[in-house]
Amino acid sequence: MQVQLGIGAIIAALFLILYAIPYWVSSPSNVRNIVLSPLFWPYILGGLTGLIGLALVLTGRQRLGGGDPVNEPIDDPRQGMMRLAAMAVLMMATFWVMPWLGMVWTSMLAFVALAFLVKTRHPATAFICAIVVPLVLYAFFAHVASVAIPQGELVRLP
Repeated sequence: MQVQLGIGAIIAALFLILYAIPYWVSSPSNVRNIVLSPLFWPYILGGLTGLIGLALVLTGRQRLGGGDPVNEPIDDPRQGMMRLAAMAVLMMATFWVMPWLGMVWTSMLAFVALAFLVKTRHPATAFICAIVVPLVLYAFFAHVASVAIPQGELVRLP
């Protein structure tokens, strides 16, 4: 399964980099900061998609002999439906809480809730990423790219 996903990701990355981005994304010639260019981030995402696909192919080939513990069938199929319903409730709660807490704080809470909903094997890493990733994204978009990030009524970031 990993090898097939990896090959699909590599094909998608090649399509993005060689055809979709050059022909469908336009960029003005007077963009001074390369990070703010409309071409920069699509190429970054295309390259990362290709790298992840390559990593999936390599790790998938190493696992061909053994079983895949991630894709083992579950004992009770109703658990999947319960998790799906919990995910829908989490999404609704995220958009209900966002006007009061703001996008950054709500994203942190939603990230932690999702990590524990899917029963991550790395709870400490998930918790650290739930704090660091939204703060780094906020710092970049608010202070480097000068994009307004929705702030909440209760808590405001500088």
